[in-house]
Amino acid sequence: MESSKTCLGLLRRRQCLVPTLRGWLLLALSFAALGLLAARELHPFLTVSDSVPGGVLVVEGWAPDHVMETAVAEFKQNHYAKLFVTGIPLTQGTLLSEYKNHAYVGAATLLKLGLTTNDVQAVPTDQVQRDRTYAMALSLKQWLREHNLSPTKVNLISAGPHARRSRLLFEKALGKGVTVGVLAIPGRDYDELHWWNSSQGVRSVIGEVLAYGYARLLFYPPKE
Repeated sequence: MESSKTCLGLLRRRQCLVPTLRGWLLLALSFAALGLLAARELHPFLTVSDSVPGGVLVVEGWAPDHVMETAVAEFKQNHYAKLFVTGIPLTQGTLLSEYKNHAYVGAATLLKLGLTTNDVQAVPTDQVQRDRTYAMALSLKQWLREHNLSPTKVNLISAGPHARRSRLLFEKALGKGVTVGVLAIPGRDYDELHWWNSSQGVRSVIGEVLAYGYARLLFYPPKE
């Protein structure tokens, strides 16, 4: 009878089960179904809209013009106390423009769209290498504190799949006393229903999935 031990008794033979052809086909179909489900549900999950009208409105300064137009309409419709524009320094075009920060670009765009300087407040953030959205939210918190304002509701307007992560990081920065709502404005550079058909859609969705996972599971705000 052949011994079950080999290599000087360091290894032992064991029987194991492996899938048959039918089993491999079932596994392949299961993975394909899961992939299809993920493809269809990822984008709606990331582009969350859960608005809390009233209080103050915030828009991220890097957002495209059609998002700014939506911010103006939202501001006028729900009578917010102020519209804040967050942003970090521009990395291109600063030699050709008077604006050096996305917050100032966004604020100027809102003024061009009909709002007044009493309505709009730019809140710039210095250049940071990581956690930029969180840094912008902290800058807003600091501005509110310096001006003795303590809104209990902040409604955030963001572009596409960036919305869920933006809300999470604003919640972490602003603290438990502030309810953060979010409005995700659809993008125009790819078909959101079939985002996997374009390189821009794949980069946006997969990048935001990874970034949201990091923000949710691995990012811990530093103690103030």
